Amino acid sequence: MKSIQYKKIFTCIIIASFIIGCSDDDTTSYEQPLDFSGTYTQQDQMGRPAINTVFVGSSSKDAFNTTTPSTMDASFQSAFETRLLALNPGYTTNLLGLDASAFTGVLATDVLNVSTTAPTTFYDGTNVLTGRALADDVIDVELILIFGGPSNSDNPGLTSDHVDANDKTFLSSFPYLASPW
Repeated sequence: MKSIQYKKIFTCIIIASFIIGCSDDDTTSYEQPLDFSGTYTQQDQMGRPAINTVFVGSSSKDAFNTTTPSTMDASFQSAFETRLLALNPGYTTNLLGLDASAFTGVLATDVLNVSTTAPTTFYDGTNVLTGRALADDVIDVELILIFGGPSNSDNPGLTSDHVDANDKTFLSSFPYLASPW
């Protein structure tokens, strides 16, 4: 008996949601006008994927996310270097020839650099951090720079996440993103 009552109630809710939620008026606009008055604050920063996640301690996340890039190196490089050397105590230099201090200075300024004269890529074997193409394997590049050493031969088990491509092919025209599953 209760099962039949629950089915009736469920059916009524479904029918009511269609009646209330449907309209044949295509002229109604639900967009709100943009309001640029007031004061806005930055809440998150993620120029390079995973850098914030790996190198910024949980107690410093809010400070990092709201620090302007011009002051990030001075504010976070030392903590990044400590974290880098904790992750890879044998770190000397990386594929870019950067020692721990120089490399963590690059990482601490969490912006996505873009070159106007070189191909847009995170790393293509020649160009490094000149932008980011959709198909770039950003995590592998970061792992190589952290663990691979000067010739990418150190710590071979730590230099790849073994995810070598997107699950679907990127489009060759705008919007370039792969179609959703």
